[in-house]
Amino acid sequence: MRHFLEFEKPIAELESKIDELRQMSGADGLNIGDEIATLTDKTDKLLRAIYSKLSPWQKTQVARHPERPKAGDYLRGLITDFVPLAGDRAFADDMAVVGGLGRFRGRSVMVLGTEKGNDTESRVKHNFGMARPEGYRKARRLIEMAGRFGVPVLTFVDTSGAFPGIDAEARGQAEAIARSIEACLDSPVPVVATIIGEGGSGGAIALAAGDSVLMLEHAVYSVISPEGCAAILWKDAAQAPVAADALKLTAEDLKRLELIDGIVAEPLGGAHRDPAVTIAAVGDAVAAALLPLLQATSAALIAARREKFLNMGREALV
Repeated sequence: MRHFLEFEKPIAELESKIDELRQMSGADGLNIGDEIATLTDKTDKLLRAIYSKLSPWQKTQVARHPERPKAGDYLRGLITDFVPLAGDRAFADDMAVVGGLGRFRGRSVMVLGTEKGNDTESRVKHNFGMARPEGYRKARRLIEMAGRFGVPVLTFVDTSGAFPGIDAEARGQAEAIARSIEACLDSPVPVVATIIGEGGSGGAIALAAGDSVLMLEHAVYSVISPEGCAAILWKDAAQAPVAADALKLTAEDLKRLELIDGIVAEPLGGAHRDPAVTIAAVGDAVAAALLPLLQATSAALIAARREKFLNMGREALV
């Protein structure tokens, strides 16, 4: 059964009526195709109207939709001959970060993703996509391995942020994130990152400091969650919609601010309505972003990447 967000209730009612009519048609042999077609057209128009003017808070809800394709779905849909690589060679294997070697459209790549999980069991297994230090140390290890083997790095980011537990802090969470960012910035091979859902704080940028940063149309990317921001500024998490607007966390805002490089369109109604189409679109966008990077030397990649991130915010300081 499809999960509907709060602002999608009018759509839910129409789709419920369509399902009822289809069941009646099948049970009684009634020909009510015209009525179904009319309601379907009305649903599409309503979907288009709602999704053409989503607020930042509504986009945050879409980015968190439980049926939205996760990192594992992109790995299965885009990567062939995938060989998972586990562990940080220091403490443990953090299942919130998945990665390994595979082929993307015939080319060898190192692929990494923050995995939230699709059901209760898998969400607990992957700690809801919130990595501990060993997850970021695994990411660093694989990015550095990619550099040694000369294969590009593709990352798929979907996390509300790094795990905030005391055990993670005790094992050096901030240092692990910083080292993962450093590995991305110093990589001698192309790094293409895609924000597929939530891009939360340092937990996201640890895997997203790339040559090209892509973002799905209804994904979000911010320094803190709207709820966290509201709790700090207003001592009231209910102010999250106001915080979401102030954070400028949508793909359109971030492209305008030149903090990301491209936006990947989603199917009408969000990625969760047609995961296969979304995954294929991301594949095309990643391929297009990767092609020119493959022509550059390692020195040119590192220099351009450095200049790209140093440029962020410079105009605001002038």
